[in-house]
Parts: sequence; C-alpha cells; structure tokens
Amino acid sequence: MTDSISTPPRRIGVLGAGNVGRPVGRHWDIAGHAVTFGSRAPERLADFIASLGGGARAASYAEAAEAADVVLLSVPHPALEELLETVGDRLAGKIVIDATNPVVLTEDGRVVSTLGAGLTQGRDTAKLLPDATVVRAFTHVMDELLWSRGTRQRHFWGMALAGDDAAAKDVVAQLVHDAGFVPVDLGGLDDSAALDPGGAVFPHMFTPADLRVAAGLTG
Repeated sequence: MTDSISTPPRRIGVLGAGNVGRPVGRHWDIAGHAVTFGSRAPERLADFIASLGGGARAASYAEAAEAADVVLLSVPHPALEELLETVGDRLAGKIVIDATNPVVLTEDGRVVSTLGAGLTQGRDTAKLLPDATVVRAFTHVMDELLWSRGTRQRHFWGMALAGDDAAAKDVVAQLVHDAGFVPVDLGGLDDSAALDPGGAVFPHMFTPADLRVAAGLTG
C-alpha cells in the first residue's frame, strides 16, 4: 500500500476526543479528511484543535455526528449507550466505526468483555443502531501506541477490523490505512470476538501476517 489518502476525502465525526479519538482523528486530519471532534464540552478542545493546523474542528456530539459521513465511536464504553440515545438518529445511513471496549478486570486478574460469551461488541452496537452500518476497528491496539506506531512505523503493523457490509469495510480499511496501519479483515461482526476484551488479539500489536495467525485466519 502507498501513503496516498483514500479517495475521496471523507467527512468524519470522532465522538469522544480522548485517548483513542485524538490520535486516530489526528491521523485522519493529517491525511486530508475533514474531521470534526465531538465532545460534551467542545470548548475544552481548543488547544488540541489549534495544534492540528486548522483542518479540524470541535463541536457537540450531535453536531459532529450530523456533519459526518463516517463516525468513530471512541467514548469510554460505559458512556456509549447514553451517547447513542442522544445521537443515534443522526447516524442512520452512515458508517459507524465502533472502537469502544466493554472491558473489565476479573478478581483473578483476567481482562474480559462485560458482554459475556456469545455476544461481540460489534453485534451489540449494531443492535442499538439498526439503521447504521457498524464496523469494528481500532480496538485491540493499546491506545498509547495508536499515534506513535502509526507515524514512526507506518504500514508495518496490522489493525483488525470486522463488519457485515463489504463496501463499508472497504471504506474503513482505507481509513485504517490512512491512520498508518495495515487493515486485516476478520470477517463479520459475529466473527469479531478475537478483537474484543479477552479475545485472541486483545490488547496486542502484530504484523499483518502474525495478526491473521493469532486471530485464527487461514489461507
């Protein structure tokens, strides 16, 4: 893959300008996409937005969702349901990248999903957003590495994604590439347990080939 931007540039809403939303949105801004960072208090993002050089802006969650064709959900998972109750109607017909993680640490020190066996985070979000197209991505890499590995070692590390719509996954794969990673398709939302908390690739980085092996992909 090359370093060229995906075509055409996208209008992207990043809902949650924290440890995931900021680095990923920053990658997209540098790549030339129109990025709106949504926040409960957009005025608090003034210094961050100023550091991006003028291409991005801050807005409320609702305004960021409304302005976008593609939306990244990057709030802490406990805040997700409330967020979707607020902006869910504005996400109809759009591609929604779910980067939230329903993570909990068990008493014996294991990282697992709060959803339990048999339900992936992607499927759970898709049930809450029946009129949107949900794709899982940016979930299994530790957030402190999203910026550094996507800049210093561009297109060396793999990034898993999963979704039920092939066209939507193509768009998200382009955006993964624009963020400096190599997209690795794990299949549908029901096949995405590997990138959820407690899954085979969470919370780790792999080369694309090693990622496919770790996720149990063959061929």
